[in-house]
Amino acid sequence: MRRVVVYQLLSLDGVAESPDRFFAWDDVLDANLADVISTQDVVLLGRRSYDEWAPYWPTSDVEPFATFINGVTKHVVTSSPLEPAWTGATAVEGDPVAFVRTLKEADGGDVGVHASTTLARALLAAGVVDVLRLVVAPAIAGSGGRLLDGLTGVRLELLRSEASPTGCLVLDYRTSPA
Repeated sequence: MRRVVVYQLLSLDGVAESPDRFFAWDDVLDANLADVISTQDVVLLGRRSYDEWAPYWPTSDVEPFATFINGVTKHVVTSSPLEPAWTGATAVEGDPVAFVRTLKEADGGDVGVHASTTLARALLAAGVVDVLRLVVAPAIAGSGGRLLDGLTGVRLELLRSEASPTGCLVLDYRTSPA
């Protein structure tokens, strides 16, 4: 059975929107991201993330993520056509939770959820996320969309914690229903 792994960059106050405003990247974060994507062969994206990423990543040289995201199968939760087109991207119409449950039963590597906070929140609420891999920046964003707003009943078991040279916390949690 596959695992669903949510990878998210957050400020200390939980803001996930526009992390480039408050992140300073370093070697530990590079190694962590490489580890996260090394086990994933499918990615789930929400429509907003797709619209932001599809024009950017195909011409990006930010590695190792550019090679990964451009080559991996991408399922996008949306009810409208995917434009611009992006290699390996297909639309998922209907219930994303049912789709993820089907994906989990198939053979393969981890199913990654990147940047798509609304989708990640819905999957967490439905109990289909297995692992949360968070990177928390030493900054208070003050405003912006938060990953965990409105969630209840999710217990987390700490699997790993590490501080990076720029003061970020790398946190891996296993999830379980409350």
